[in-house]
Amino acid sequence: MYKEIQHFLGQSWTDFQRLFAESLSTDIPLLAKANRFILDHGGKKLRPTFALLIAKALSGLCNERVVSCAAAAELLHTATLMHDDVADNAPTRRGVPTVMALYSPTTAVLLGDFWLSRAMNLIIDHPDKRVLHIFSKCLGDLAEGEMLQLEKAQRADTTEEDYRRIIYSKTSSLFEAAIVSAAYSVEADADTIDSCRRYAYHIGQAFQMMDDILDYSPELAIGKPVGQDLLEKKVTLPLFGLFARAPKSVAREIRRRLRNPDPELVPDVFALVSQYDALDYARQRLAVEIRQAEEALAPLPASEAKDYLLKMAAQMAVRTA
Repeated sequence: MYKEIQHFLGQSWTDFQRLFAESLSTDIPLLAKANRFILDHGGKKLRPTFALLIAKALSGLCNERVVSCAAAAELLHTATLMHDDVADNAPTRRGVPTVMALYSPTTAVLLGDFWLSRAMNLIIDHPDKRVLHIFSKCLGDLAEGEMLQLEKAQRADTTEEDYRRIIYSKTSSLFEAAIVSAAYSVEADADTIDSCRRYAYHIGQAFQMMDDILDYSPELAIGKPVGQDLLEKKVTLPLFGLFARAPKSVAREIRRRLRNPDPELVPDVFALVSQYDALDYARQRLAVEIRQAEEALAPLPASEAKDYLLKMAAQMAVRTA
């Protein structure tokens, strides 16, 4: 479906790709080489896709300001991935070596900083200062989310309320920056901005929830390691499903073992998740987020772009990577 959407976006997608690549121009050979590696092994570019689609749905076109916001969102997202790889000591991402593994942790951090600076360059002169504000807020949310997750992992006392705050900060906030900045860029009214913000929030929540479900679904997570969240002491939605459906003694024991994960933790928890059908609980919560994302778009006029936004929401429940 992504190729189909890119074809629909046409020149807007071409303009985004061009600006995205041109923003990384440098005369430092090592930097240029590392940039090229990332560009050659990029992901689906979901956030700019949403930004361009929302602009099309609201105004029928994507002006230069929209394209700049879309490129900034992808630059910022990629910068955070490079920093995350260092924090997680991750040797691969999407089945290919990380910058950290190919070069060094220092290179990955500095490269992430470079991409972050280029993201800010694209929006600093935006005529609507709310755009700069929402990207600045996003940066703060990303850092707070990581720190809250780290704190809770150390204590193994994450609540479902904590979890929702963490995934808003780490995931939804960047979808919000991409989508709402695009809406600002086409001068949408306040009610429309609110609809876009709600759509972005629920899309981000759904995206991360499905990511967490995939971590417990070896039959679905094609090319992705499973059980990693447990090894990193993270309590995510499938575990909350287990805690909700299993005896309280099971939850207490799992939390105790999370403080110092042992080699049998992953298979033991996977067996319990299956026994108590905890993924059903997780998928029910996911379905609610998708429905709320779809409902948020109700005030928008009918259009092909809106249809794609609805399809993208539904896709959250069936993606495998």
